[in-house]
Amino acid sequence: MNKKPKTLSSVKMNEKRKSCSSLRRLFTFVFLLALVFLIGNAFITVDYNQGSISGWSSIIRLNLGKLKMCKTQVRPLGSETLPRGIVANTSDLELRPLWGAKRNKNPKQNLLAMAIGIKQKESVNKIVKKFSSSNEFVVMLFHYDGTVDEWKEFEWSETAIHVSVVNQTKWWFAKRFLHPDIVSAYSYIFLWDEDLGVDHFDAKRYVSIIREEGLEISQPALDPNLSEVHHQLTSRDSKSRVHRRTYKVIGKTRCNENSTGPPCTGFVEMMAPVFSKSAWRCAWHMIQNDLNHGWGIDFQLGYCAQGDRTKNIGIVDSEYILHLGLPTLGGSAENKMDSEQLDKTKTEDSSDKSKPSSTSQMSSARSEVKKQTYAELETFKHRWRNAVKNDECWIDRFQP
Repeated sequence: MNKKPKTLSSVKMNEKRKSCSSLRRLFTFVFLLALVFLIGNAFITVDYNQGSISGWSSIIRLNLGKLKMCKTQVRPLGSETLPRGIVANTSDLELRPLWGAKRNKNPKQNLLAMAIGIKQKESVNKIVKKFSSSNEFVVMLFHYDGTVDEWKEFEWSETAIHVSVVNQTKWWFAKRFLHPDIVSAYSYIFLWDEDLGVDHFDAKRYVSIIREEGLEISQPALDPNLSEVHHQLTSRDSKSRVHRRTYKVIGKTRCNENSTGPPCTGFVEMMAPVFSKSAWRCAWHMIQNDLNHGWGIDFQLGYCAQGDRTKNIGIVDSEYILHLGLPTLGGSAENKMDSEQLDKTKTEDSSDKSKPSSTSQMSSARSEVKKQTYAELETFKHRWRNAVKNDECWIDRFQP
């Protein structure tokens, strides 16, 4: 039989089939090549700094281990979306230049913080000079009378940090401006009142003593002859370098070597406490945000002593101070008066009987402040009792 001649359309169809077949073969070849590459890659040894990891199973194990490690990392709250190396979760109170920034090769190791008023200018100057002369202290001043510029006459004022808010106590300032993360760069935090005499005190020697003695919370002893002493434990023992307890009878309490807590041991007063950074982190949390005067905290500071309060809290006798006990809060006007102005005010008040006495107004303000301190003391005690009662997980380490 004669074959039918191929038509033009059939030729085109054959060519199209051949073209599609070639594409399929090419696609199959590329697919097989990629598969070979992927399978072969699983057997390629990948070198790491800490050893060799090979194969897909090893890679999977590595990733799972990395994921597990990342889950266990504790990152500061709020920094979870940032790479770990960029997170700066602490700060300090060092001053920085506006240009030519050079890091201080010898950053200051300790902090002195005080609430001050211009009326106590001379005593504050003596205190600050005692600390600034050692070049180991940052000085931070809280101005409760709103007066700042008048301190510029002192050379140290230029490098001190000044914070001014009228009629606030040092505990109000401390709660807001001495957060533990801000002051964590400092080994010791001195949180002092302004009415202290420091003729027999050396800041550098004091730090050396409390470091040697392992004191987490301390204070300089008070000269019993010239100071207003409220607690016998803080009175100076002239025969000792440091003491941690008293053996006197205080009220109904007979203090002896078996005493384990205040007022016999494990206690400092609040006019001149000194905290290690660890003790301060604890104490800061105990300061109540809405209680200005800090009354009641002193009797509970033992819980912040980082261990045995009978050993880690002490009074330094060799570096002692005077406590003048001046009533410096109770009205900004009072804080700005010296004795001559006060006498003049008394004379003017006696000549004009129709006006209320300025001195009586100041006395009334002081009376109100004192009433507030006692009210806050009761509030703090109440909160402590409730906290102990309601926290089922808390263990009182000082209860037998």
